Amino acid sequence: MTSQRTRDRLVSRLREQGVENESVLNVMRDMPRHIFIDEALSHRAYEDTALPIGYNQTISQPYIVAKMTEYLLAGGPLQRVLEVGTGSGYQTAILARLVGQVYSVERIRPLQEKARQRLQLLKLRNVQLKHSDGGMGWPGKAPFDGILAACAPEQVPEELKQQLQIGGRLIIPVGGTQGQQLKLVIRDAENSYTTQVLEGVKFVPLLSGVIR
Repeated sequence: MTSQRTRDRLVSRLREQGVENESVLNVMRDMPRHIFIDEALSHRAYEDTALPIGYNQTISQPYIVAKMTEYLLAGGPLQRVLEVGTGSGYQTAILARLVGQVYSVERIRPLQEKARQRLQLLKLRNVQLKHSDGGMGWPGKAPFDGILAACAPEQVPEELKQQLQIGGRLIIPVGGTQGQQLKLVIRDAENSYTTQVLEGVKFVPLLSGVIR
């Protein structure tokens, strides 16, 4: 199930669903998704579906990972990107192959430690990880020219908007159990933001606090 043919089929499905960025598609094809999930589920690694990773969290559906990455990169090359919710480290690894530096925060330490091991295995050295409450972002490393959130708050956190540099892009799922929308927020000026709804999504909620 980890063969090149299996990965090629996944990329073909992503194309059919509207992912067009060739750099994103190439990284999705090359990324060994099976190392980011438990061995018992590895036979499903290249299905276009979300899978459980423990602690009521999931590794996102490949389509969503690819599409969110494509939306993030649509404004041009990015040097400093904040990821909210490291999770398995899969989205982190995809970003690390496409941007200058990734800063990723995760509130559940055991997930973060597993992600760290996977990123080291892949020799991805342009990632910094932090164990903290994701909704607060990483103020000490701001501003960012891109922010990607892998969990859904009820509203876009003001702290994340404030950590965007002028012209920066935030991709974030927003909403509760009744329905979520993926949104793009662009910081146009110091206190001016443009928000666009991209598509309907379903993510785990953004929770406060940390788990050790």
